[in-house]
Amino acid sequence: MNEDITDPKAPEAEAEASGPVAATPAEKTEKAKEKVNWWHELRGLALMLLAVLAFHTFIAKPFYIPSGSMEPNLLVGDRLVVSKYPFGWSWVSVSLPWHILKRGTWRIAPKTPEYGDIVIAVPPDKNEDYIKRVIGLPGDTIAVVNGQVILDGKPVPKELEPPVQIPADAQVCEDGQLCLSEFNAYRTILPSGKVVYEPPTYRETLPNGASYLVLDDNPRSEGDDYPPTKVPAGHVFLMGDNRDHSADSRFPDGSFNGLGGPVPLANVGGRAEFLTFSLDGSEHWWNPVSWWKAFRPGRAWTSLRPEIRGRAKGR
Repeated sequence: MNEDITDPKAPEAEAEASGPVAATPAEKTEKAKEKVNWWHELRGLALMLLAVLAFHTFIAKPFYIPSGSMEPNLLVGDRLVVSKYPFGWSWVSVSLPWHILKRGTWRIAPKTPEYGDIVIAVPPDKNEDYIKRVIGLPGDTIAVVNGQVILDGKPVPKELEPPVQIPADAQVCEDGQLCLSEFNAYRTILPSGKVVYEPPTYRETLPNGASYLVLDDNPRSEGDDYPPTKVPAGHVFLMGDNRDHSADSRFPDGSFNGLGGPVPLANVGGRAEFLTFSLDGSEHWWNPVSWWKAFRPGRAWTSLRPEIRGRAKGR
């Protein structure tokens, strides 16, 4: 009787005959690691960084509010986005944050801001970014009389509003003082126990209907009177919303830290678009938990374009 006899070495022989054994997953992973193309990875990272830099240089950049010159509309500690293209590009808008490009008058795809735009400008004597509001356009004659803006011989409407409530936060400005210490006379404790400042508040409305709040707490401040000045072609006249505490076009540069009169549009670096978030100054950067407590609610993603309420009276 014939019987099938199984050779214990047969499977090995068959395996050898059919070729090498397939690699295990672990072996495949090890081989993949050995084949990483580091030049390809580094090139991808460099391209990504260049894309971020190009966006920051030509499209938009983040901005931080370090002073109270635009209160009540911009608080110290606000973080916002500035778009660089609305007025074209110049040495300011295409520079890195340190303004390393040489100053010049050239502009690419130039456009003129509108009344009420909040813009970034660089003073003539230093490479710092100021943030102010456009009050006068090329060809306008602008003056300030007793704190009221006079545009082409006509007063810009300025109406008394209920005082805004600005939180008495712990923000410290560049001079080492609390940023809103000038409003101590208007310090108020609400029934909830919250401490706020309630300075005199007004609403201005420019010829195109752009309407916004301003603060005017000192009827005899240096900037409350400014002689009639014609804004040259290619320039704008800028002022801060905190009228008695803003170094702007009303003041010389140098020791006054002003913008030295109308600002060339080549020195305007972009338009403020919206807030991303805001911190009240109580945060400690080494303690991430404190960041959450420092967030100001209700300010994130707030538009910074002025409200349009119709054209100013008499225009």
